[in-house]
Amino acid sequence: MCTSVMYQNAKGNWFLARTMDFSFELDGRPVVIPRNFHFQSDANEAGFDTKLGFGVAGRNLNGYILVDGVNEAGVGAATLYFDGLAKFADQREHGKTDLAPHEVINWILGNITSVADLKEKINDVNIVAIANDLFKIVVPLHWIVGDKSGDCVVLEQDKEGMHVMDDPAKVMTNSPDFQWHLKNLNNYVQLKPTSHSAKAYGEFKSDAYGLGSGALGLPGDYTSVSRFVRAAFIRENTDKADTTGGSINALSHILNSVEIPKGVKADNEGGCDYSQYRGYMSLDEGAYYMQPYDDQTITRVALTPEVLNASEPTEYPLQKQQQFNSVN
Repeated sequence: MCTSVMYQNAKGNWFLARTMDFSFELDGRPVVIPRNFHFQSDANEAGFDTKLGFGVAGRNLNGYILVDGVNEAGVGAATLYFDGLAKFADQREHGKTDLAPHEVINWILGNITSVADLKEKINDVNIVAIANDLFKIVVPLHWIVGDKSGDCVVLEQDKEGMHVMDDPAKVMTNSPDFQWHLKNLNNYVQLKPTSHSAKAYGEFKSDAYGLGSGALGLPGDYTSVSRFVRAAFIRENTDKADTTGGSINALSHILNSVEIPKGVKADNEGGCDYSQYRGYMSLDEGAYYMQPYDDQTITRVALTPEVLNASEPTEYPLQKQQQFNSVN
């Protein structure tokens, strides 16, 4: 599963954030991939090269598995599950860069300078239905990509081909398809942060009990449909922070509304999706923030010249237990 949102603060700076909801223990940590890096590929023997450095969440498992991050050009991107609808090419295509689905994020962050640039170059890529060695399946994925101008798109490839769709809601979750989610927002036009006024039923006058009645009907479950609506409403009505730190804090509170605690979203085989971490991408600043489930201290990794020009990726391990600010 997963939920992703874009957010603009009071100074006009843009951020992309996401929850990583999954049952398989990914053990992701912040990583900086340097400039001019060569990735091996499951889709072609030659692999592919990148130009831009980027900060990302991932893990080196005989090659980096990466899922979200921000690059030095101010592009942020995140991979989310698109179960039941994703459909990729059956074979390689000459003249294009062949990629497995789990490699697309590496290519985007390593080569794309803006959403407009992505729209021009995405047709140069052929996403091939090749299994991921870790999961032993062709991972059904779609992607949200935003840049520091505030442009935001969703990429979905189904049986009809690749769809590059502008995202006016600045929100993305999982299946159904993105256009379905946008249409579904029409069912929630009554939601508002203020209370509803009194209503008469015959001679009886009905008054709301306290503040918050404007959000009556806001879905509270953990399905992708409900998370999309909830994230869209809360993102739209959250105050705009003045600082970068305040913006990360605001995003943390927004994602609180869709975070999945361990145990509340189980399958019938004993597995359990939960929010393994939250990632925050500061697009103007060029920094990646990560907040893991086991230690909600937020780790910041900046794209400094030192790490961007390093010869190898730089990893930053995270704490496995909650840290505290002890004052006595």
